[in-house]
Amino acid sequence: MFLRHLGLCYSYEYMAIEFEKKVLKNGLRVVLASMKNTEAITLLVLVGVGSRHETKNVNGISHFLEHMFFKGTKSRPRPGQVFRDLDRIGAAFNAFTKKDMTGFWVKTSSKDFGVGLDVVSDILLEPLFNKEEIEKERGVILQEIGMYEDEPRNKVWDNLFSVLYGDQPLGWSIAGPKETVLSIKRKDVIDYKSKNYLSKNMVVVLAGDFENGDIFPKVEKVFGRISPGKNRSAKKAGIDQKSPRVGITNKASDQTHLLLAAKSFGLFDERRYGANVLDVILGGNISSRLFSEIREKLGLAYYVFSDNSYFEDTGFLGIGTGTGHGSLETCVRKTLEILKKLKNKKVSTRELGAAKSFLRGRMALGMEMSDAVAGYCAENEFFFHRIEQPEEYLEKIEKVSQNDILKIASDMFKPNKMSMAVIGAHEDAQKKEEFYKKLISEL
Repeated sequence: MFLRHLGLCYSYEYMAIEFEKKVLKNGLRVVLASMKNTEAITLLVLVGVGSRHETKNVNGISHFLEHMFFKGTKSRPRPGQVFRDLDRIGAAFNAFTKKDMTGFWVKTSSKDFGVGLDVVSDILLEPLFNKEEIEKERGVILQEIGMYEDEPRNKVWDNLFSVLYGDQPLGWSIAGPKETVLSIKRKDVIDYKSKNYLSKNMVVVLAGDFENGDIFPKVEKVFGRISPGKNRSAKKAGIDQKSPRVGITNKASDQTHLLLAAKSFGLFDERRYGANVLDVILGGNISSRLFSEIREKLGLAYYVFSDNSYFEDTGFLGIGTGTGHGSLETCVRKTLEILKKLKNKKVSTRELGAAKSFLRGRMALGMEMSDAVAGYCAENEFFFHRIEQPEEYLEKIEKVSQNDILKIASDMFKPNKMSMAVIGAHEDAQKKEEFYKKLISEL
């Protein structure tokens, strides 16, 4: 591919935003998105390693490593020094671990960007991984796991992935079980970093108020030191399913939290454009069918939504809500009713047009913010090795037809593609699981 050639780049404009991509000598990709309507700069680094790259004996290590990058570097060895340097300039910053990637970002004023660049490159290039700090952060992570255990609205997502994908990396928790977190050693952290934080599975993106010619040499100087190479690919997900899957966890709580998921397709499937439109119609905004029926008409929930999750080899459309324990069956029946209608009857031209208009509006609003532009560029470059221009994306959205929506819904909303996870006060969980499997089988 031409992207491998040193120094080759291209640019294009959309809404006064210019994108430029360069490939460093070590193979690391850098994307610069210059914006003139902001005084901020966002730096985002994506690394192609997440929980699905792990083995079972170190499940949770990607997340553990993410935490440890902030716990001291050769030039910032004192506890809290990394955070203080960023707080001193009023920066917004954070990091995240997902199933397939880890990310680090900082948003600063254009005047103070040098500090943000220095800190992010410092934590990735020269972390200390001090043994004492590892033990302290182990305790922090155990508390984080405990926090999510006490938050069923969040914990139900872990349960859903387990129901969907079972005992394979994509089905495991990102944070890992407490037993594994307790067993991770300093050597494990160092080895994992050296094997996975490599140039060819990393993308660096800057978006905001800067001149490309001025800022690129600074970026090249620090990130050109990233070790060359690429980590091993994640194991492909086994997705064989012959009937509905249901997992119910009996837990004392004020609400029942429900996630219903329909397996769909991977990130590279062109049907995702239609699925994105379908998502808006189903539960992507407060005018959606789920919101109108379950919240507005029935008054059964405060929150209700749908959202697409895509991976390179699989994906699903998830539907979530929180309701009273006694209203679970009603919510499930109404949701299945809505799904059945979507796969049996075309959506109206008006509803289809409104969903497309919603996506256009959200794209326009996102293009005003440096962090949203950085995220948009980063994920496009990370997965596709190119940046799909916003107008390209919107042109494909415009081409989605009523028949496309009907065909996608018919393919996705089948009993053998449906899974459900529930957390709430529900005794006889196993008996109820069988009941809901039968109910979903009627879809």
